[in-house]
Amino acid sequence: MSDIHALVNEIGLSAKRAAGVLASSSADKKNQSLLCLADLLRQEEDKIQEANAQDLEAAEASGMDSARIDRLKLTNQRISDMAEACREVAAMPDPVGGLENMDKRPNGLLVGRMRIPLGVIAIIYESRPNVTIDAGILCLKAGNSLILRGGSEAFNTNKVLADLFSRAIVESGLPGESVQLIPTTDRQAVRDMLQLEEFIDVVIPRGGEGLIRTVVQEAKMPVLKHYKGICHIYVDKSVDIDQALEIIYNAKVQRPGVCNALECLLVHQDVAEVILPKVAERLGNSGVRFKAGERALSLMSEWADKVEPNDYGYEFLDLLMAVRVVSSQEEAQEHIAQYGSNHTEAILTQDYDQAMRFINEVDASLVLINASTRFNDGGQLGLGAEIGISTSKLHAYGPMGPKELTSTKFIAFGSGQIRTS
Repeated sequence: MSDIHALVNEIGLSAKRAAGVLASSSADKKNQSLLCLADLLRQEEDKIQEANAQDLEAAEASGMDSARIDRLKLTNQRISDMAEACREVAAMPDPVGGLENMDKRPNGLLVGRMRIPLGVIAIIYESRPNVTIDAGILCLKAGNSLILRGGSEAFNTNKVLADLFSRAIVESGLPGESVQLIPTTDRQAVRDMLQLEEFIDVVIPRGGEGLIRTVVQEAKMPVLKHYKGICHIYVDKSVDIDQALEIIYNAKVQRPGVCNALECLLVHQDVAEVILPKVAERLGNSGVRFKAGERALSLMSEWADKVEPNDYGYEFLDLLMAVRVVSSQEEAQEHIAQYGSNHTEAILTQDYDQAMRFINEVDASLVLINASTRFNDGGQLGLGAEIGISTSKLHAYGPMGPKELTSTKFIAFGSGQIRTS
């Protein structure tokens, strides 16, 4: 245990030193690292997939569920997407050093804010090895150093990806310690890391609710988090039925094991008899089972079971979905307020007033009109990639890209002013 403590402490110290260098590094050097990494990901694709195959084989042997297997797997397309994310983030404006809200005080003092890196960011994550790249490129772009602690199920893949990242950073003349992977699966390393408040400025957990709550309880530093993704779609009475079917299908079926997948469908009573049989047939034939409320159950044929008390507000992460018929938008919004997780909520409607009411009154990190919940993703929202989705509001709300991984400090330009009171 003492060896692990010493290892984690040394990683924290070297990350702090690297953060000092990154804070004043040029945008060109950071972008050069990202472009170099993009090339390495494509050049070393076979090596990445070989490591990933080892992790997948072990995961399947252990009985890991299909949703987590899907998150663990790196296909050619996902590796290509990671490389493209590197290039997209490199092309984005550098947030560090930007001046905001410059204002001249009555005494002539010019006061504003300057964007600065957060410092050292630690991320603890499960299954998804693409997080190694997404988190690294965003932190580097924002001038932060990064400590990665992936799950044991992705250890081989994460190690290869982190090694490639370090190569790219060193080739551009920046410290190799700017991105570091904790090189052990021992859980003691996580406990030790969460005590390093003198080195780590913020920790971001990505994974199941149990992991996130453990990190929140044990961390000595601030935590950016979301516990779960309870995403709703409300189908208004003025909905375009054909459009709604496509959106609902995409939100639930495309990737059911992710946090922005649809978990509960709320349908206005005036259109329930028309749309719910269509939803049941379209999604049911793709393997979806429904947990239906009393008014929805008879409309969804053999694909539905009676909803249980805990099905509302439950993150299925599978081809399961709760369904409820509501009498009004007000009832739908009350349901969302009670069972939602501030993650993603959507309304399907052709009524402008109802749409704007939903936008203004529903509290979530992303609120959509006539679009799939699957769009709550940093890449889809123009951030290039994301390090996670925050539902805690401080200091970020929603997907966190480069700008969300910075803070601001006050700056002031004077011409001899002194305070007299």
